[in-house]
Amino acid sequence: MAKVVQVGLGHWGFNWTAHVLPIVPQAEMVGYVDTSEEALARVQTELGVPASKCFPSLQDAIDTIECDLVLGTLRTQAHYPVAKQALEAGLNVVVEKPFASTVAEAQALVDLARVQGRVLAVSQNYRFFPAPIAAAQLVAAQDLGPIDFVSLEFRQHAPTLGYRYWDMPDPMLADMSIHHFDLMRMVLGREPRRLTCRTWNPVGSPFEHDPSAAALIEFDDGTIVDYQSSWMSSGPRTDWAGEWTMNGAEGDVWWTSRSPHDETDDRLIVRRRDAAEPVTPRLPELPSTDRAGALAAVVQAVDTGTPPSRFPSGSDNINSLALVAATILSAQRDGSWVEIAEVLE
Repeated sequence: MAKVVQVGLGHWGFNWTAHVLPIVPQAEMVGYVDTSEEALARVQTELGVPASKCFPSLQDAIDTIECDLVLGTLRTQAHYPVAKQALEAGLNVVVEKPFASTVAEAQALVDLARVQGRVLAVSQNYRFFPAPIAAAQLVAAQDLGPIDFVSLEFRQHAPTLGYRYWDMPDPMLADMSIHHFDLMRMVLGREPRRLTCRTWNPVGSPFEHDPSAAALIEFDDGTIVDYQSSWMSSGPRTDWAGEWTMNGAEGDVWWTSRSPHDETDDRLIVRRRDAAEPVTPRLPELPSTDRAGALAAVVQAVDTGTPPSRFPSGSDNINSLALVAATILSAQRDGSWVEIAEVLE
């Protein structure tokens, strides 16, 4: 069990406090931090958090209580200074995605965690669902032979979802696509090499910046991923992980994950070229999923010193963040091919 301090109790942070932390028994909550007196008062009055566990700054918490792990659930721009402060204090850290504003900041945190000998992780919660884990296992076993082409579509209509961040730069690529980019790497077990990307803003959109994107991503084994995503789609909505079709030498795999209606409703279908009917294999049963699964994995890494499989460490997640940076750069260059090595430099 890890003694955890949560930093950031705003809209999304409060959601963590109310709905995620109570279902992760491995995490003993010893502190809650926010600069807003109103936010601290809310967790006390609505969730019954003792005032003795509430602090106006991370330093106040560190000076007052014993803790092992800092959970950062605050705006992206604050991830770097909070994670840096926690690591320098000798604490382990897990932050929401994206875990830094730039690849350079991310690398600095990874280097600091290595020097301090501490866990640095990112809550890439889409990794902790049955369908992508099953898909990753199929790819690793080459059950359908080598995968050469993947089609991934994500379709949602933000104006009818209660979306609030109309002025966010790169609302698709920076805010949502990192989930899909991270799953690409996890499921394929490969790293991206180069890509081309275009973005656009449909007529009548309330977004200030482009909410739709299309990219071709080439991985280091030659696999191509055709990625299409939109916050302004008028078509049938996909699940949050999107709809995937992965083509192999012996057939293909279709799967989807994290349904907006029932997050346990993952689906995966195997269609073998020489089989008359598709097969729906039994998906793995997980002790916990989504954000709870991600936090439980971090606590396990802290407690045992051995990260579980598919662990979203900071050093691993830099390559997912690099995909974000590279797609944005390619779109700024009117779709020119961008080498991943360029953004990792």
